[in-house]
Amino acid sequence: MLQRPTLLLGIFVVMALSNAVVPVLPDFAVGAALQGAVYSAYFLGAFISVLPAGYASDRIGSVPLIRAGLFLTLASGILILLSPSGLPLIIFRVIEGIGGGIFISATLAWTNSRPSAARESGYVMAALNLGLVVGLLAAGWLDSAFGNHLAGIAVFTALAVPVTAMSVTVREGERAGFVRADVTGIVRNYFWLFIAVLVLVGLTGAVAAIYPGYTGNDSTVLALQLATINIATVVAVLVTPRFKFRPVTAIRASALLMAPAVAAAYVTPYVFPIIGALSGVTIVAVLAFLAETGIQQGVMTGLFNTASYAGFTLLSALAGGFAVWFGFLTTFLLLAVIVAAVAIPIGRCRCEYRG
Repeated sequence: MLQRPTLLLGIFVVMALSNAVVPVLPDFAVGAALQGAVYSAYFLGAFISVLPAGYASDRIGSVPLIRAGLFLTLASGILILLSPSGLPLIIFRVIEGIGGGIFISATLAWTNSRPSAARESGYVMAALNLGLVVGLLAAGWLDSAFGNHLAGIAVFTALAVPVTAMSVTVREGERAGFVRADVTGIVRNYFWLFIAVLVLVGLTGAVAAIYPGYTGNDSTVLALQLATINIATVVAVLVTPRFKFRPVTAIRASALLMAPAVAAAYVTPYVFPIIGALSGVTIVAVLAFLAETGIQQGVMTGLFNTASYAGFTLLSALAGGFAVWFGFLTTFLLLAVIVAAVAIPIGRCRCEYRG
């Protein structure tokens, strides 16, 4: 009975803790370079752990990894509270990212192996995005209320304690009927599907990376504006599983609709919910399809997460570099072109069912 609530609360806490440093980064490090290192250290840890965790989920089961991911998250939160600056902080953020990557991959492998995979994974992605929003907003508010930039870290670390204890209720369940994963074959057959994830999911990170520098708005206003992306994603991943569609059609439509929204973001932030919602549609379409392939879901969702984090990293770096050299208008237009381009090769995806 407690299995699904434990996993959903776990996703929420893991992501909230990861985002709790964002509104108070200047208090953790001086200068853009160090602040960027503190921020990106988490994504480095997650990027290197999601695929191995997915592979291990297929071999030894998801439950040990779910528990290990929560334990590492809790431990990293405590370590950050004890040493919230310098190189130790960056190392602890990497450890936090490793724990988060392990937990996310194992949880998606667990949910995507169930009969109601689309709905279950939708709940997981909703909890993930809700955690990002709450971590962002709560950390800023707690800092203002208590005059301590560690307040958000402390609250979400404390919440990780009961969640980690609750993980003893999670059981593997039945996962019969899945074909053994062949990574080479998966990459060959589903390459364009994962490229779509890289671009259409990673794009939200690129927009969040350059918009603050473009507008120069107050941090509270920026937090609220950028939060609309994740809120729209939450709504989309909960609503989209109720509809029947093929992934290629959904992804192509999302790319064609998202491209003008990205270009319009240069003019107004009111298009942010459109970007977030279409990213959510892509997430649901891809995860639902991966579950239907009949291939072991640990590797499949591990590749999905790898593509997502690669998108956050690569597109954010690309957008930041272009903004410096060519200006913000060119950068927003370039991102729009990249998004629209996804609609062309996605039709070449072999996207074969093997179940």
